[in-house]
Amino acid sequence: MSTLQVAPVETRSGDPERQVINDFSIQIATVNGSGSQTANSVLMRSIFQMGIPVSGKNMFPSNIAGLPTWFTIRASKQGFIARKKEIDFLVAMNPETAREDVMKLDGGAAVVYDGPLKLNELRSDLHFYPVPFDKLVVPVCPEAKLRKLVRNMIYDGILAKLLGIDMDEMRKALFKQFGKRKAKAAELNMGALAAGFEYAEKNLPKQDPFRVEKMNATAGKIIIEGNAAAALGSLFAGVTVVTWYPITPSSSLVETLIGYLKRFRIDKETGKATYAVVQAEDELASIGMALGAGWAGARSMTSTAGPGVSLMAEFVGLGYYAEIPAVIFDVQRVGPSTGLPTRTAQGDLLSTAILSHGDTKHPMLFPSSCEECFSMAIEAFDLSEKFQTPVFVMLDLDLA
Repeated sequence: MSTLQVAPVETRSGDPERQVINDFSIQIATVNGSGSQTANSVLMRSIFQMGIPVSGKNMFPSNIAGLPTWFTIRASKQGFIARKKEIDFLVAMNPETAREDVMKLDGGAAVVYDGPLKLNELRSDLHFYPVPFDKLVVPVCPEAKLRKLVRNMIYDGILAKLLGIDMDEMRKALFKQFGKRKAKAAELNMGALAAGFEYAEKNLPKQDPFRVEKMNATAGKIIIEGNAAAALGSLFAGVTVVTWYPITPSSSLVETLIGYLKRFRIDKETGKATYAVVQAEDELASIGMALGAGWAGARSMTSTAGPGVSLMAEFVGLGYYAEIPAVIFDVQRVGPSTGLPTRTAQGDLLSTAILSHGDTKHPMLFPSSCEECFSMAIEAFDLSEKFQTPVFVMLDLDLA
């Protein structure tokens, strides 16, 4: 047993009479691999469907399943999407980090936690809501193997009651998340959601000032990640050849694009694909194939991160000097190879600008929003074709 040492916490006054509406940050601390992503997505989408601007950020170390992960949701009536420094509402589900997470909070914050952790003993200036998650999940999910996946949905129900999130919106978001093909799983999770709501209604009187109220600030908007926006932009740009090698954090760009291509690029008469996607054996092969397709007249692209860009240097130089069009999405991260691929960075700018050996000057586009990920993806293909040269689109992990 080790002793946890924490620095003194700077607190703020927790006035339960003060109402904080549509302007707070939720942090959910769970065990990686426990299925929390579904619960977090449903929670965020429910708030969004109530017309409240909202954004989410997944934070996890470079690790395997079983280690900590945090998901931060920011509700902002002003439409701000950057993470707040302060955490207003903590959901503490991971025993490994719970004590430290609680000690970092400012005074007046709220904490929903797994009852056996007894986090209320740590501080007296927070609003604590203990929940017996293991007890609540048993009647909802008879199959023991599935309980760790369904368990997280209970805190969605707890937060729905405490924050005032419309349960109809919760249900709508839940079934959207699972889709029509997983109706049975959706109903199972809906049971957990209802169990959490009912428990909070009966046992957890409201203490904190945070709550949501319906707005109309999300009309005509969607929830989307930068990688998905770039994938849509590539689709609209008319990409026909996609070559790639999976690498964090760019993989979801091509994975999402593949889904769109399967939906929208199938010849209606023949049923055949009008595109080609090739998962290469490495980054060298992927850029080589992309340039080969560009040489043949296709609108081609690849997606990678810094370590992949380093490996592509010689081929990119060939594309520059031979005047071959191709689009390269560089989703930047920290560290080479096995460094810190789950941390964001913007450290590839200079090396990419002059990538290769000699007097190369590559066109680079720098999106600063999901909207620009979409529009600049289209622009990149146009520029590449116009100037007959490789063009880079420089995202980063946080945006992507």
